[in-house]
Amino acid sequence: MRRSLVFLVLLSAIVILGCAQQAPEKPAKTTPTATTPTVYHLTILTGGAAGTYYPIGGAMANIINKYVDGVEATAVTSGASVANARKLGSGEAELALLQNDIAYYAYNGVEMFKDNPIKNIRGIATLYPEVIQIVTLKDKGIKTIYDLKGKKVAVGAPGSGTAVDALQILEAAGINESNTHFEYLNFKEVADALKDGTIDAGFIVAGVPTSAVMELASVRDVYIVEVPDEIYEKLKEKYPFYTQYTIPAGTYKGLDKDVKSVAVMAMLATRDDIPEDVIYNVTKAIFEHTDELVEAHQRAKDITLETALDGMSIPLHPGAEKFYKEKGLI
Repeated sequence: MRRSLVFLVLLSAIVILGCAQQAPEKPAKTTPTATTPTVYHLTILTGGAAGTYYPIGGAMANIINKYVDGVEATAVTSGASVANARKLGSGEAELALLQNDIAYYAYNGVEMFKDNPIKNIRGIATLYPEVIQIVTLKDKGIKTIYDLKGKKVAVGAPGSGTAVDALQILEAAGINESNTHFEYLNFKEVADALKDGTIDAGFIVAGVPTSAVMELASVRDVYIVEVPDEIYEKLKEKYPFYTQYTIPAGTYKGLDKDVKSVAVMAMLATRDDIPEDVIYNVTKAIFEHTDELVEAHQRAKDITLETALDGMSIPLHPGAEKFYKEKGLI
């Protein structure tokens, strides 16, 4: 009886095992998924809503969205050059408008970036000149840059690119805090202080004409101090981002002759980790549709392919470099 019971148990196990081996596996259920094209998002850092960077950056975003497949761009307001460089470095944005001198300081870890260099910043294009304007009043009797020695001179807001530019230019003329009184004021404060007579001259770095200077010229007889060739040559030896610029007669009320000065350049920058094809197509689209930039702001008239590398102060992104090589510029 016991043997019969064991036999029956073994027989049942064999039958069950055989059925398990012969049963076909059911295919796993799958849920159909729709494939969508990958879209690369670009944030463009500009400046304040009332400035020049914001409308030009907005127009660049529109061009990218219209003419670059698979890329969406959004222009946002920001704290301008220094803040933009830092945000590029931290990965908070993909593109930024800023001055080429600030880009140089960031990449090389000098001036306001001496403790935190931004080695991943790369250039796309220089755009238009931001002119160093040394503004005074005609009745101050200041005719040359050397006449600023011993005077009260506003050199820009504390920590600003304007202040760094002003101190470099004055140093080239032998002027420093040991022989001249410096005030740290922004553009509006410079105009107000000249109007009130509390300073003798002030530095403003911006595209011309600059509204602060225009407003001052409407109520006072302004004079723009020349930055002569010998000062430019000294600057160029140490700082590759400076270019020469002539402020045309008639730019401001009472300015009856051309004034030679120097300028830094507004530029478009990116990060080294942005794909080469994205930056190539962005660069191509911008320079093929500069007319749409001009519609957004008249400063964009100076944005040309021929001057796109003037004052380029940091390494180019490979995508931009590829575009310029195709155009025979490098």
